[in-house]
Amino acid sequence: MDLSKVNTPAYVIDESVLENNLKIFKSIETATGCRVLLATKAFSMYTVYPLISKYLSGTTNSSYHEAKLSSEEFGKSTHIYAPAFDPDTFKKACKICDTISFNSLSEWHRYRDLIPKTTKIGLRLNPQHVEVSHKMYSPCQPGSRFGVLKKHLQDDDISGVDGVLIHALCGNNEDSLERLIVAIEDQFSDTISKDHIKWVNLGGGHMITRKGYDVDKCCELINRFQDKYNVQIILEPGESVVLNAGVLVCKVLDIVENSMDIAIIDTSAAAHMPDVIEMPYVPELKGASKENRENSHRYRLGGNTCLSGDIIGEYSFDAPLNIGDKLVFEDMAQYTMVKNTTFNGVNLPSIYIYKQDGVLELVKSFGFDDFKRRV
Repeated sequence: MDLSKVNTPAYVIDESVLENNLKIFKSIETATGCRVLLATKAFSMYTVYPLISKYLSGTTNSSYHEAKLSSEEFGKSTHIYAPAFDPDTFKKACKICDTISFNSLSEWHRYRDLIPKTTKIGLRLNPQHVEVSHKMYSPCQPGSRFGVLKKHLQDDDISGVDGVLIHALCGNNEDSLERLIVAIEDQFSDTISKDHIKWVNLGGGHMITRKGYDVDKCCELINRFQDKYNVQIILEPGESVVLNAGVLVCKVLDIVENSMDIAIIDTSAAAHMPDVIEMPYVPELKGASKENRENSHRYRLGGNTCLSGDIIGEYSFDAPLNIGDKLVFEDMAQYTMVKNTTFNGVNLPSIYIYKQDGVLELVKSFGFDDFKRRV
């Protein structure tokens, strides 16, 4: 990819990497008969929805806006789940979604008479099984607002429910999936054994495209569960669909010194890659090392906002940085575009696609009007 053609800051989606990820998910669908849905909360770049829809069975959405975008641009099956539904937007969602999952029994009772007869109904369950150490991303941590507990399910008739949603993972491998299935069976085997339960949605957080993930083991677990309970498994990956398929390109604006060399770049952790601050973590940078290597040139990279903590991380380079140098942060497709802000009035990054034929295509660019529209 010719970086000279990229106007910074910019996200660049690599079509080839994306398609290779999609082929892995398609192989799982073929081997098991399960369904794989794109979790649009992680990635809603609808320009590539036609490519994704060639391989996946549909989308899962966390709001009416996500669902409407999916309905218009993706097609196929459109699922929706939210911690709670607004009455007005729920009515609109009923017109475009073929599956609606509720977070609580009370909300299902409140809305079920409004749902078209052709719409499938799901109920989120909470197995109280924790596989994620970071509380920010742990769906089943103690005190979680997500899903129905076993003790609240026992005295309720859920015969009108077609399937259950159980989301407990975030960035996990197949060993976590195996333990989750054990927990599900321990908590909810009576529920999922009922004749009216036709599917079990195991949510997202499955890092299926990550190096070292045992896809064969995943398929084995899915097939065993489906055969045992006569249900269809649904997976809702987000991050792993676009893993390593996107980069964030920026350039060095200035270099200052304060105890160490600090490069100020034309992007922002706070505005353009918020998980860097929220987790926190230090992203990989092409051609640089996060380790403090001997005989290298060490820089702290800071964003171009007035937030003191707008720091991406510290990196070692083989050569000194110069003003105007372009830098490439790796694995930046997920939870970036969908979480961007215009804090400080900084420009939203442009969006490019690096096509399989080597063509770099500008999809969108942003400016003052986008900032003004939001404030």
